[in-house]
Amino acid sequence: MTEERALISRISKGDMEAFRQLIKQHERLVAHMIGRVVKNEEDREELCQDVFLKVHDKLDEFNYQSKLSTWIATIAYRQAINHVRKKKLLLSELNEDESFKERFIADNNPAEELEDKDIQSRILEYIEELPVHYRTILTLYHVDGISYPEIGEITKMPEGTVKNYLFRGRNLLKEKIVKYLGKEEVL
Repeated sequence: MTEERALISRISKGDMEAFRQLIKQHERLVAHMIGRVVKNEEDREELCQDVFLKVHDKLDEFNYQSKLSTWIATIAYRQAINHVRKKKLLLSELNEDESFKERFIADNNPAEELEDKDIQSRILEYIEELPVHYRTILTLYHVDGISYPEIGEITKMPEGTVKNYLFRGRNLLKEKIVKYLGKEEVL
């Protein structure tokens, strides 16, 4: 924790090398948080930059009540969720644009998707299809190894909700896999 304090102190004094170090230490976490929620690559890159700008601007508000990584992950998660909400509002205003609909339908042919893919890539696709909260909590817990309390802090959800979403997310994923494989023995 003392290393974090020293790094934050250096950044507060205008040390840009210290800020670059902070970015390097946390860029994978931020990219992962954003990537779990936002699918468009250009949007993800822009949001990652926005997260670090916000971290720099709000660093004096960090109160050491949690790990710096948890605080940064929280900012990334909120930025991603806000971005998705804004996008949904914009899409709902498109009034069923036919060219948009045709592109969407053409890009999602289930028969072609199932061909030439092994089970691991299919599972990853199923995870991506889960609702954002389930997908985020599943990956934070199973991929990043983040504890229930930390996930709760990042997402601002009670620990019971985190556990519930993890349980539901696993069940939804299991249903999709069982349906794909046609048998339950695999799980």
